[in-house]
Order: sequence, then structure tokens, then C-alpha cells
Amino acid sequence: MRFEQALRLSIHLGHADVAHGRALSAEILRRAHQAGLRGATTLQGIAGFGLSGRIHTTPTWGLVDRTPITVYVVDAPERIRGFVAQLDDVSAQCRIVCDEVTLAI
Repeated sequence: MRFEQALRLSIHLGHADVAHGRALSAEILRRAHQAGLRGATTLQGIAGFGLSGRIHTTPTWGLVDRTPITVYVVDAPERIRGFVAQLDDVSAQCRIVCDEVTLAI
């Protein structure tokens, strides 16, 4: 086994967030795939809060689902930095975090 330095991109957004006519999480996943990144995972949270300060949980009466979603992407630092630049048009709708990680490959 060998180790490789990489960046983990974590994009935090809400289930109801939309960009270009589709769910923002699906749009980010599509862009990551088109960019040829190693892989991406989308995870939906049970509850959370963000800039609004309100706690969002799964709606029980058909209201808008504002539960949190996080999209994770791990790849080489230069590829992640290039991909983040492609998110400029949607970055105001989400919180983008990059941290250094070590991959065991």
C-alpha cells in the first residue's frame, strides 16, 4: 500500500436547493463526473442548521424538505482546485470546505 496527498471537497447545501432546473446536489455531482474526478458521494443528513440559524428536519406534512445534503469529492489538489472554480455560479447557495487528506491506495 502506498499513500498519496489529496484534497477532500465537502459541499454543504440543502435538499431544496436548485440550480439550472435540477437539484443542486445532482448538478454538482453531474459537474464532478463531467470533470473526470475520481468519484463523488452525496449524503443526506437527518437534521441540521446553517446560515439561517433555524434547525431543519425532515418535514412531516409535505412541506419543503430543507434537510442537509453534503457532496464529498476526493482527488488530487490541483484537480479539486480546478473543480471548485467551476462552482462559482452556485457557490452562494452552499458552504464549500476543502481539507487535506492522505489516501491509502
